[in-house]
Amino acid sequence: MTNTIDSPVRFDEEARATARRAYELDRKHVFHSWSAQTLIDPMTISAASGSWVWDGEGNKLLDFSSQLVNTNIGHQHPRVVQAIQEQAGRLCTIAPQYVNDARSEAARLIAEVTPGDLDQIFFTNAGAEANEYAVRMARLHTGRHKVLTAFRSYHGGSTLAVNLTGDPRRWPNDRSDSGAVHFFAPFLYRTTFHSTTEKEESDRALEHLEQMICFEGPASIAAIVLESIPGTAGIMMPPPGYLVGVRELATKYGIVFIADEVMSGFGRSGKWFAIEHSVVVPDLITFAKGVNSGYVPLGGVAISPHIAATFATKAFPGGLTYSGHPLASAAVVSTITTMRDEGIVENAATIGETVIGPALRDFSQRHASVGEVRGTGVFWAIELVTDRATREPLAPYGSSSPVMNELIAACKQRGLLPFANFNRIHVVPPCNITRADAQLGLDIIDEVLDIADARIAVGNPT
Repeated sequence: MTNTIDSPVRFDEEARATARRAYELDRKHVFHSWSAQTLIDPMTISAASGSWVWDGEGNKLLDFSSQLVNTNIGHQHPRVVQAIQEQAGRLCTIAPQYVNDARSEAARLIAEVTPGDLDQIFFTNAGAEANEYAVRMARLHTGRHKVLTAFRSYHGGSTLAVNLTGDPRRWPNDRSDSGAVHFFAPFLYRTTFHSTTEKEESDRALEHLEQMICFEGPASIAAIVLESIPGTAGIMMPPPGYLVGVRELATKYGIVFIADEVMSGFGRSGKWFAIEHSVVVPDLITFAKGVNSGYVPLGGVAISPHIAATFATKAFPGGLTYSGHPLASAAVVSTITTMRDEGIVENAATIGETVIGPALRDFSQRHASVGEVRGTGVFWAIELVTDRATREPLAPYGSSSPVMNELIAACKQRGLLPFANFNRIHVVPPCNITRADAQLGLDIIDEVLDIADARIAVGNPT
């Protein structure tokens, strides 16, 4: 594989020995997320630059995962690295009750790019905490407890956030005592509502949601939490009118509408926030990941004036030692400034419209294993099936399959680091990826889909 980016480190025998030592220590001492500890063989990453990473042996891979869909401006962007270094030399940390210029400027910049008048920012350390605190705000604002959230969603791994989540990661953690109530959001390809058009799916999903509100008791519901575009669950684009309808239902019943933009925000969808595609202003927006490309952990809640007013003279009962940490805030300031200066949000939209979208639609015509493609910006999913007519997934819901494992391995062997979940491969490179690198990654996926086609042709690929 050829490209213009050289490794930022020299992979001599000493570097490889360091990587091997890191792997040995990892397997001895590190407890990994969402994993059976003795069944995993994690890749060692020794270096990264732009849209590329290098493993412990010096093999170069194109990062089509953006790690966990968070390195929106790519790896090791020099402006952000410099901003962190300069902040570390000036002020590494300060408690959140004190003013610091990095946090203040980060809040100002975030407020500038959020839709509507969500002009106050509460900083957390991650997206799960952002969702936890947003729900806390909604409950205190309304005096209600229940929270409606969708199946096929992900809102974080902490106690409340994982109970809000609508995928199998919730199951081992759910004791039915969190106040979370799940409903079906629209997803025409696997419609719950027997719809045949996007309008039918939107209308029927909204009717279902209003029935849920009425049967659960509107006076008991504090919030509706929705990913503006669901991410890990499958990048299901909301049909036209759906989020507008959710906004109207929330207003009608006095419910706080929380838009989870942890994965979809800060350029990922080709706009600063994915909810802008629907021209809707929620009461609260939660964010993390792309706000500073994950260089230093940070998340937060953007708050509308009427929610903020609840806590104008009454203390908000919550806080974090590292809320608005100076190093993380400096990374936010540099990230947003860099995204503006370099047109990174616009690049994400253009790459989606002119490179990724056309290529994936072509895949859906040529590859028997592709059931559907969907997305926007640099936020796409390829739905893989064993049979287009029955739409049988290439891996069961909540699990993988031998053929999916083979496809992931084939991507890595060809120099591509993919993001895969259940029966899907997601196309989620950095927002500033070049046309050439995007096309290179798509060409690799095209080759790998030939393998999927061959497996389903011989039957029983799962």
